[in-house]
Amino acid sequence: MLFWILYYILEVYLDFYWSRYQFPDFKWSIRLQNTLILELGYLFIKIPLAYALLYVYEKVHFKGFYKYFISIFIVIAAVFGHRFVTHFIIYPHLYGVTETLDGEEVSGFMNGYVAFNSFMDLIFMVGLIFGVEITRQKNLLKEQIAQLKSEKLDQELTMLKAQINPHFLFNTLNNIYGMALKKADETPDVILQLSKIMRYNIYESSEKSISIAKDIENIKDFIQIQKIRHHQLTINFTQEIDNPSQEISPLILIQFVENAFKHGVSESLGKAFITVDIKLKNGILTYCIENSKQEKPHEHSTKIGLKNIHRQLELLYPQHTLSVEDKNNHYTITLTINFHDTISL
Repeated sequence: MLFWILYYILEVYLDFYWSRYQFPDFKWSIRLQNTLILELGYLFIKIPLAYALLYVYEKVHFKGFYKYFISIFIVIAAVFGHRFVTHFIIYPHLYGVTETLDGEEVSGFMNGYVAFNSFMDLIFMVGLIFGVEITRQKNLLKEQIAQLKSEKLDQELTMLKAQINPHFLFNTLNNIYGMALKKADETPDVILQLSKIMRYNIYESSEKSISIAKDIENIKDFIQIQKIRHHQLTINFTQEIDNPSQEISPLILIQFVENAFKHGVSESLGKAFITVDIKLKNGILTYCIENSKQEKPHEHSTKIGLKNIHRQLELLYPQHTLSVEDKNNHYTITLTINFHDTISL
């Protein structure tokens, strides 16, 4: 509708400008009135022509030759219709004159000159509408591709989180199982703490993003559980957050802490330690975790959590930096995320 309104205005302007040379004796108001009417009449030829050609171009599944033949036939029919309206209706009934070629020589219904003029008028419109339609379809295709990519990322992230949650629960239940075997007095407190964490995992992790303050609180709850089990473990947690409401994908940060406990800390170590440092300044997150290493790492320890978190970072924060320092007695991971350059899902 917008295209046809703009096209109609353009044609009225061009024809009104031309009519002052063709009909110099007519008042401008009469010429404008006639121009509005004749261009509206031409639309009854041009609109069917445009959509007939678009239909042939998009819907008709004939081979190339037949498509060209049908298109040429439609254009020729439109030229005849254009000439009929011009020669038998517009000039004699609208302007009250006989159509002429140069103001003197009477024009017939169909000859090379007038047919070419009608053809160029129609082809100009066809070129415009095809250009607009092809551009519209390309933009629509881009939107559909972007939507499909977004849906694919959503599905992949949902699948990754579905893998992470059971993995986290499995690790924590193993901890509680060990405490239950020892009949530790802290077991009920750990279960209560686990309930709080799982409530977070079930309800908060289903969101695309949460505030970093909530995510840090969940990390603290997790560390509190581990403190109860690892009595000889030294844990240092520091944070410096200038914007607690900064959005972040849930379960991103805690996976590194979980891996530090699972793969880097053991009660058999006399000086086991974990250091967690979180800084958020001007939209840039710097997350550093350092932990002591086990003397005999688990040979069959699963790496699913770390693999999943790598994949999530690639999907959500493609410009992130993740550095790993593996030394004899400690292991350090530093993650940097620029929240000004993230993918919106």
